[in-house]
Amino acid sequence: MTGSRVARESAQDTTYRWLKGRIGALPRHEGIFMTEAEVCEATGKSRTPVREALLRLETEGFLRIVPKKGAYVPPISDAEIEAVMQARELVEEWSVRRVAHLADDLTAELTELVERQAGLMADPVAFIECDRAFHRAIVRAAGNPVLVEVYESLRDRQVRMGLRAIAAAEDRARAVLAEHTAIVTGIASGDPERAAAALGAHLGGTLAVLNLPAVRHWSDPGRPDQRAE
Repeated sequence: MTGSRVARESAQDTTYRWLKGRIGALPRHEGIFMTEAEVCEATGKSRTPVREALLRLETEGFLRIVPKKGAYVPPISDAEIEAVMQARELVEEWSVRRVAHLADDLTAELTELVERQAGLMADPVAFIECDRAFHRAIVRAAGNPVLVEVYESLRDRQVRMGLRAIAAAEDRARAVLAEHTAIVTGIASGDPERAAAALGAHLGGTLAVLNLPAVRHWSDPGRPDQRAE
């Protein structure tokens, strides 16, 4: 692979992660358009990596590219948040109760994920990706492939909601780490009720933060890494 190819991919990745973080901080009740030119100006990147990043985000369900208009980021309604969180609670509560007897194997994996997540607090996108890995590990360990498929179908909504929650509250990342630790402790105890209660507190905390009003515009704060394309 040539040096220019590596540099172009690096610019795309940087733009992708910056855009993903900005989308997570958008006012969730409003649909917003952004053009390639606006993103180029805000990021300091050329059109090629910006276009590739937008296409990648469209594939993941974060936005929809509208010809001759730009990229449309749809609003997230209160009803959608409630529906997704209800679906998560149904799947994850059943799962966490089911895995309480798997303490030795599962808690080691979950503890490692919490430790990794603690090192990602300065990177909201990576933090939320690790957050998803934590919850996915619990659902998969429960051993029901149908529920795993249902849970994976919520992926894109979960990521954007998770980014929004982190952006909306300054201390939310630290609270998430404490709540994840409590879930691990509940599973390690072998007590399904304790594990379920810890999970319920965590999901309740996320829902409470998501109900806060949004205050940021998509183009703030500053630019990502300014490496040359």
